[in-house]
Amino acid sequence: MRKIKIFDTTLRDGEQSPGCSMNLSEKIVMARQLEKLGVDIIEAGFAIASPMDFKSVQTISGAVSNCTVASLARLNKLDIDTAWDAVKDAAKPRIHVFIATSDLHMQYKLRMTREQVLNAINELVAYAKSKCSDIEFSAEDASRSDREFLVKCFSAAIAAGATTINVPDTVGYSTPQEMSELITYLREHVEGIEGVDISVHCHNDLGMGVANSLACVKAGATQIECTVNGIGERAGNASLEEIAMTLKTRRDFYDAETDINTREIYKSCRLLSNITGVPISPTKPIVGANAFAHEAGIHQHGVIANSQTYEIMNPDDIGLPHRALVLGKHSGKHALRERLELMGYEIPDDELEDIFVRFKKLADQKKTITSSDLEALTLHRSRIVRPEESSASTCQLISHSITSGSGIPKISYVKLMRDNKFLEGVESGAGPLDAAFKAINKMLGIEARLEEFSVRAVTEGEDSIGEAYVKISSASSGEMYTGSGISTDIVEASLQAYLSGVNKMFEAGE
Repeated sequence: MRKIKIFDTTLRDGEQSPGCSMNLSEKIVMARQLEKLGVDIIEAGFAIASPMDFKSVQTISGAVSNCTVASLARLNKLDIDTAWDAVKDAAKPRIHVFIATSDLHMQYKLRMTREQVLNAINELVAYAKSKCSDIEFSAEDASRSDREFLVKCFSAAIAAGATTINVPDTVGYSTPQEMSELITYLREHVEGIEGVDISVHCHNDLGMGVANSLACVKAGATQIECTVNGIGERAGNASLEEIAMTLKTRRDFYDAETDINTREIYKSCRLLSNITGVPISPTKPIVGANAFAHEAGIHQHGVIANSQTYEIMNPDDIGLPHRALVLGKHSGKHALRERLELMGYEIPDDELEDIFVRFKKLADQKKTITSSDLEALTLHRSRIVRPEESSASTCQLISHSITSGSGIPKISYVKLMRDNKFLEGVESGAGPLDAAFKAINKMLGIEARLEEFSVRAVTEGEDSIGEAYVKISSASSGEMYTGSGISTDIVEASLQAYLSGVNKMFEAGE
């Protein structure tokens, strides 16, 4: 059975999705989870894009050991040098260079002729090869490029030392049949293609990112570029979890497999959703809340009799936690660790202590703690910005109170801790949260604007946990920051979310 490499670009292309930016500590948490998931290559960022991108790629290069770590680079020496400096200490480094090859892009974006593009490929792929043995070459907008010219570009890249050639459907324009025919054509005409990996990078603008990627596998591609939850530019990228489970479920058709540990899929998708604040749609294939739910009576009867009647996958295969596990306020740390391990979470002692403190607080507010509650507590540990991980002192919510009602002023009191000092503020506003956010801004001397706000229940029952998400912008820089918080008190969850975003502002140096 053919081995298909999974090239995960969640931390590069995925992060370019509006509202999906991550800070350094969150990227490290996500990179380590991708390693547990079993991806072959992590594209950690675009090192030349900013000092923070460079630091992210460099730090992730040292944080993982089982995956290849790649940095994207345009086809010029400065980009290549910067990418190499960022990944050179990785256990398995890769430089991923790209240049556009469609006439549309060459004329209007690059303002280069075909000959100039070919010369750049010859010279600069070889230059990248002199730095790093593992070179991936991407022909941007390959699916809309002239095929004969594309053959020349890939042949030149392979001759110059590329070990992987990537065929992107950059704007999600192609159909599965067209992508399959393109891969077949390249395999028949590109010189030296038999000695390299053939990769595909399909966007989802017409909803065919996964279908196009799988059609390419059937045609002979050996690497798929994708993202967790399918996040990415515009309508996103091909979804990693959908690709992995399709290849697992339909081995008979594709005769191919990956090294993805599918039991880590659910955790990976929920973790990313928690970090970015972008919820997973209930009808999302594989990991949506309804993916294994059956409401119709005839379906329920069939599943009870034999799960294969309406379930083509086993929930256990994606690591979907058992919802029946229950703990209470008298449960100890050992019981908590045991439950988390049964759910597939391996928690270091220092992080377990933090989860246990919040577990005890939650147990005082709820009668019983379910697996859904534990999952929310565990995933939210990635949202806590610790002072030692931050470039500036962070803020912690100590207490709050509100006065609200029809026909009376909406007033909020908020108490924070920063730099080991208590801060207190009282403000009025259009509502209790508006007043609380104003109080936080005034206490901290910042100008943050609330751009988006949402709150939803993440567990069941009248005492369920509420999860709040905010997106705030800095009045000075215009940069956007996301934040989230959880609590059975939605006001508290909302304040935690706002402070989570504010702490990101501080970490970014604002």
